[in-house]
Amino acid sequence: MLTAPATTELVLTLDCPERPGIVHAVSGVLLEHGCTIVELTQFDDRRFGHFFMRVHVASATGEGLDADALRADLTPVAERFGMRWELNEHGAKRRVLVMVSKFGHCLNDLLFRARTGELPVDIVAVVSNHRDHQRLVEWHGIPFFHVPVTPDTKPRAESRLLELVDRFEVDLVVLARYMQVLSDSLATRMEGRVINIHHSFLPSFKGAKPYHQAYERGVKTVGATAHYVNAELDEGPIIAQQVVEVDHTYGPEDLVAAGRDTECKALSNAVKWHCEGRVILHGNRTVVLR
Repeated sequence: MLTAPATTELVLTLDCPERPGIVHAVSGVLLEHGCTIVELTQFDDRRFGHFFMRVHVASATGEGLDADALRADLTPVAERFGMRWELNEHGAKRRVLVMVSKFGHCLNDLLFRARTGELPVDIVAVVSNHRDHQRLVEWHGIPFFHVPVTPDTKPRAESRLLELVDRFEVDLVVLARYMQVLSDSLATRMEGRVINIHHSFLPSFKGAKPYHQAYERGVKTVGATAHYVNAELDEGPIIAQQVVEVDHTYGPEDLVAAGRDTECKALSNAVKWHCEGRVILHGNRTVVLR
């Protein structure tokens, strides 16, 4: 019995200044290449005159798509409209390096979701300034690298990180409660390729034990924010947020537990959407096409 050829599915993500004819031009090229549209999401930001689109296509005949040929024919269209664009295989796993310190809930959540296929990622390495989670990481069959950080060794530690990014051909770095601030130069060099998670009490409760500070103030919501890292501490473009209501019955430990859940969910959503090509950076904002 002959096996039908595998259908190649592709995802095109683009943004450009708004003008008539963008969708028509792009869809025309897709049609010429035998594409059928599985999913299309677009956003016209009229305030800034900018257009965003993500289109997931498959072969209409089931014979597969020639991604290189499609790229070649999309290039003049992209040049005509001044597009930033990417064309990637649908479902292709991104190579991810995770950084963590002592709190392991976000790391554990990412490892589980990657292992079960919920996230389209290959976690190729884990870097930590502590050894607390080495056995967990190695149980998953993932290389673990202990890179201590002090004020004196910080430049050397960041050089080591960049070596690992190059060595493992990393697409995305995820700070899963990594309690060290990246330098401005590193954040600039890795712009759009580093995602961080923090509790959303900032800036109200900075410093140590934010959940205990929140308890003393009687907060009524607990939340978390996942964002791209830039030179401004915890102020990079926001990708995903989670909020849960709490009340006076929650003690500090209950708030911590609720906060862990929101941090895990916000971070996993951000990683998923980024790796699926749903997030487009535009200035200090993101457009998430989902």
